[in-house]
Amino acid sequence: MTALRHIFRDPVAAFGLLIVVFALLVAILAPWLAPYPDDAFESHILQRLRPPSAEFPFGTDNLGRDILSRVILGTRNAFAVAIAVVVAAMAVGVPVGLAAGWRDNWMSDVLMRVTDVFLAVPQLILALALGQLMAPGIGTAMVALAFTYWPFFARTVYAETRRLRGSLFVDALAGIGASPTRILFLHVLPNAAPAILVRATVGMGFTILTAALLGFLGVGAAPPSPDWGLAVSEARQHLPEAWWFPTFPGLAILLLVLGFNLLGDGLRDAADPRLRRSRR
Repeated sequence: MTALRHIFRDPVAAFGLLIVVFALLVAILAPWLAPYPDDAFESHILQRLRPPSAEFPFGTDNLGRDILSRVILGTRNAFAVAIAVVVAAMAVGVPVGLAAGWRDNWMSDVLMRVTDVFLAVPQLILALALGQLMAPGIGTAMVALAFTYWPFFARTVYAETRRLRGSLFVDALAGIGASPTRILFLHVLPNAAPAILVRATVGMGFTILTAALLGFLGVGAAPPSPDWGLAVSEARQHLPEAWWFPTFPGLAILLLVLGFNLLGDGLRDAADPRLRRSRR
């Protein structure tokens, strides 16, 4: 509740939350909001590349499909990829960070050196390499992004665990005989949750952007999926005449990524009292 109050007091963070909530509602209600949900996957050559009009507010694409419908349906794809990737990355990175940060031993060194190896390779390059090894598709994009994003969670949780393990409450729990597993999962992890939440929120926006880039490069979503990155890629050969073709999917990517980034910044400020004091 404190974080929400801070976000509502911060106009920029509140604007980011508004964008994310609006996009989430669009994703949930996509089949009912899209003007032509059934025709968004079928070709209509006679109405290809029509400019924005009352019938097609965002115009039509190279196959005559309504761009507004495909942008709305693409919101559901974007959220599905982002949520799946972030959850999978957390499932791997959080336990690794907890295990590596709790003790100073050979296992901690091995886990963090493996994490450093993944962090040393640019995420997009690694995702492209993995995508080339598998068949193009939305599932491929999810696997590639989850495989490359877990080190960020591992690093975040590792730093929080090392900070918290020397706290008085941890010493007190160990003194009364609490097991390390109980201390880690019932006490250290909840205290590290704000940092994990901030990383997850920013990661959602970054994942949407990277997934769109993979689709643009032909490694992510495959036709006829209503993917924003794929739509921008298909529009390249029709520029500058059909300016509306890449503009509206591109704006959707921009707004949703911006919303998650603004929300993540607001959550970071709410979770760190030092940042709140510095802005007063």
